[in-house]
Amino acid sequence: MRNQIKKMIKKENGFTLVELLAVLVILGIIVAIAIPAVGNIIDNARGDANEAEQELVIDAARLYFIENEGTEVDVETLISEGYLEERGEASDLTGTVTKSDGEYTYTE
Repeated sequence: MRNQIKKMIKKENGFTLVELLAVLVILGIIVAIAIPAVGNIIDNARGDANEAEQELVIDAARLYFIENEGTEVDVETLISEGYLEERGEASDLTGTVTKSDGEYTYTE
């Protein structure tokens, strides 16, 4: 019985300092690669959201021009006339849509 207890006490399992440092270095490399990649994904998503928002404004302006005369309308008019919904937070969407020769252009 004593021999078994002595064997269990002598049998130490664990990690060495070198193994722990190796793991930390590997995790540091992974983080150094991941942070810029995540930043690029966020920037691309913002750009795509802005493009989609501009297309939405142009589509609302097309509907506005079908029912109303004119060649230019601003975003505030589209919101007040019910062609666009205002976002819950303060909207930074401003600008005008111009119609010329069947082409619609959005300018901020």
